Amino acid sequence: MLLVAKKKRERENTKKIVFYDTDSRHVELKVHLAHDKLSQAEFYRAVLTGYIKKDPDMLAFVDKLKASKKVGEPIKKKDINRSRKLIKDGDETMAKLGLAEDDIENIFDILEQANPDL
Repeated sequence: MLLVAKKKRERENTKKIVFYDTDSRHVELKVHLAHDKLSQAEFYRAVLTGYIKKDPDMLAFVDKLKASKKVGEPIKKKDINRSRKLIKDGDETMAKLGLAEDDIENIFDILEQANPDL
């Protein structure tokens, strides 16, 4: 019974992400994932984590994506460079203050406990 309750809680805190693509691209994806011994969920979660955590390799890919005319509006190289500089400056400031990712999470947890209405 505890396991069922735990799984239900885990599902309540998750969101389903869905998008459509062509059959042929789906087949190619499945073949590549099988070759790399990855599930679709593992792959997409890793990509999301890299993007959210500002992994330099992922950000380089996103920069190429933004600079192309294939996705959304193209962004100028100087705007991309300015954005990357701001991220780098923020990381350096956090390092100077001695803030780690866990520290930031703890701060947000404390704020949430103190202000449950937010």
